[in-house]
Amino acid sequence: MSSAPPPVPVSVVGLGADGWDGLTAPARAALAGAEVLIGGPRQLDLIPLGECGGARVAWPSPLRPAVPKLMAEHAGRRIAVLASGDPMFYGIGRALSEELGPGALHVLPHPSSVSYACARLGWPVEDTEVVTVVGRPVARLAAALYEGRRVLVLSAGALTANEIAALLRERGFGPSRMRVLEQLGSEREDTYEGLAQTWQHPPGDPLNVVAVDCRRDPRAEAPRLGATPGLPDAAYEHDGQLTKRHVRAATLCALAPAPGELLWDIGGGSGSIGIEWMRTHPSCRAVTVERVTERAARITRNAAALGVPALRVVTGSAPDALAGLPAPDAVFIGGGLTAPGLLDAAWEALAPGGRLVVNTVTLESEAVLTDRYRRHGGELVKLAVAHAVPVGGFTGWRQAMPVTQWSVTKPHPEPELVDQTI
Repeated sequence: MSSAPPPVPVSVVGLGADGWDGLTAPARAALAGAEVLIGGPRQLDLIPLGECGGARVAWPSPLRPAVPKLMAEHAGRRIAVLASGDPMFYGIGRALSEELGPGALHVLPHPSSVSYACARLGWPVEDTEVVTVVGRPVARLAAALYEGRRVLVLSAGALTANEIAALLRERGFGPSRMRVLEQLGSEREDTYEGLAQTWQHPPGDPLNVVAVDCRRDPRAEAPRLGATPGLPDAAYEHDGQLTKRHVRAATLCALAPAPGELLWDIGGGSGSIGIEWMRTHPSCRAVTVERVTERAARITRNAAALGVPALRVVTGSAPDALAGLPAPDAVFIGGGLTAPGLLDAAWEALAPGGRLVVNTVTLESEAVLTDRYRRHGGELVKLAVAHAVPVGGFTGWRQAMPVTQWSVTKPHPEPELVDQTI
């Protein structure tokens, strides 16, 4: 009995700014043999009609929801999807792989704009940070700004360089050198440069990347930010509802963020825990729940200022506001602990191996944590911080309000024992 033939893989072909001329023979063959070509209008225009006779379909907007629909419409036909540079590097290849499975693709990459840019600049690729602002806010760049760091920004268009220059000035990185590299790999390749603090170049070609050689202004009023949790309190706009720096560092250590994980930050205050969770790795995600509307707006501003504008802010009271949220890998509760059902809802939402960290300063909430510690184990600690302050002509210690912290990992269920007796 014969089986059905396997489905034809979707060819995903990377293009450079030089279009057809820059393609390898296998890439040209994939396009020439395709019955359907799918791509952006600019990419489709780069393919000569005489070389590829397949039907041409432009991606609609928004693109991502259209992927399964278009693939289904043309199922059974030889499909070639056009991409910019390397399709698996911030390209359409990711969406196709997630929708169809990696085995359903035949990817033919072209050198990416990052490879071209690093070659022109003499920057080692592995030492260069890459930030994309294509379909994303330029504020994401703020999380990558450190003295001496080299950053390549995948531009969203002709105005991106001006937006980057404004952000660098605002964040205290005005002395940073910026270079705009246009139409990389084509005959129209061009570059121009200048300092962010004096940037006045008019918008150029929309197909560009922006290289930033980060230099911090030593006179900048903005606080210096490190790469580890525990940013200065002055980095946040707040009304007093802020997990202070030393307690925040200990809290993030207990939460143990890992790439790709999702945090629920309940009782967000100023958003510091969710923000610093997301700053630990670009793929970390967080949802902050805050019942006070004014504070929720403040969290959004803090997230943008500190380079993680993708932080999701939910305005509402927990536990009701938790309904419908994606399942977390870790939960932090910094306020509202005595709300009926809150701890139970957080515990229930966690999968085995998930982490729960709770901070409190009141005796009533401490009693709740002590009870849960007896029931579930974990670690119960008291964090006390004192700061040196003037005492007359001398210096003494001023004790901050101590914080009780309970941290626990949800256990995996015991495996069922099978009776093997006969």
